Amino acid sequence: METNTQDEIKAHLMATSEEFRGLATQHAQLHQQLEALEAKQHLTDTEQMDEVRIKKQKLRLKDQMNEILARSRAQQVA
Repeated sequence: METNTQDEIKAHLMATSEEFRGLATQHAQLHQQLEALEAKQHLTDTEQMDEVRIKKQKLRLKDQMNEILARSRAQQVA
């Protein structure tokens, strides 16, 4: 039940929050870049550094999105 509520909140934020939508778009783009790197059999040193950088960026974006979700959830409860 809580997952549906979280999904509903995410869908609402995607529709109404430009900030959340932008973060989600950036996260998806980084995810695609990461998948492209992970599809390679061998990574150069530069690609390995890129992989680490992308993973860190994705985590930061996810943290920001979770903060927005938490604020939205708190507002709904209040």
